[in-house]
Amino acid sequence: MYCIRFASSLMPRPTLHSYFTLPPMYLQDLKHVWRDTWLYVQEHIVFIMIIISLLLLASLLPHLTFTARVNVDIVNGKEAKPHSRPYMVSLQKDKKHICGGFLISDEFVMTAAHCWKGYPEILTVEVGAHDLWKSEVSYHVEVKSYISHPHYTFCSQWNDIMLLRLQEKVKLNDYVNWISLPKEGDVSGDTLCSVAGWGRLRTKGPTSNRLMEANTTTINHEECQRKWGSKYFQASQMICAYGHGGSCLGDSGGPLVCGNTAVGVTSFVSVIRCNAPERPNVYTKISAYLPWIHQFIRNIK
Repeated sequence: MYCIRFASSLMPRPTLHSYFTLPPMYLQDLKHVWRDTWLYVQEHIVFIMIIISLLLLASLLPHLTFTARVNVDIVNGKEAKPHSRPYMVSLQKDKKHICGGFLISDEFVMTAAHCWKGYPEILTVEVGAHDLWKSEVSYHVEVKSYISHPHYTFCSQWNDIMLLRLQEKVKLNDYVNWISLPKEGDVSGDTLCSVAGWGRLRTKGPTSNRLMEANTTTINHEECQRKWGSKYFQASQMICAYGHGGSCLGDSGGPLVCGNTAVGVTSFVSVIRCNAPERPNVYTKISAYLPWIHQFIRNIK
């Protein structure tokens, strides 16, 4: 969803009166008057259309280079060992995969806030999945509550995190389990981590029905800030990472896993090219939201 604002023109708005106010003249000159007036009107129509086109282009330019809510998945990765990531879930609308997510308890899923467009959209969660085309051990769970961060908006990349409370608690086993969240603190640069998801295997490529994974390495905040700019990257609430493999179109909401801990939520990438070194993938920093997460879960229980 794009938030487009039209800049107002500094020129006075032409009126119908200004186009057709004519000086007194003789009847025999009327033919020339209409011709000259019509040419005058045509010139102004063309000028106005050019201005409108330029304003539209200017309003869309940020979205031609960056995107805050691109659905992302895995490029240059490999198929994950079946059920080696039992915390991974597929968020689905009308039985179609739209985003990734991960279990943080037997009752809650964490994902990106932009994965849910708001009521009346209804999502279901498929747990225990590896191949989305085969439901050997996987099953669907309804969502009871959608809890986006209170400061998240569709017009910003910030606070792109959401909790889903499931209608029923999942049964933990070898195929379904939750992943630990980080303690307070930050992930240092040059830390080897991994990402996983279903979706496109390259920028304009096909999606994968099987869970894919790839290694990626975190980048220090200063470099992320330089490559994205302060309008898009905020070190206090974001992490960026890059590697041979990484995220692409199709699976926002999946975890950035360092060690055995989910430290980030896949948020956005460059819309021009997936996993681009000049625009490293960006993840919502989970540790920045621990007070909100714990408070909400504590209030529920």
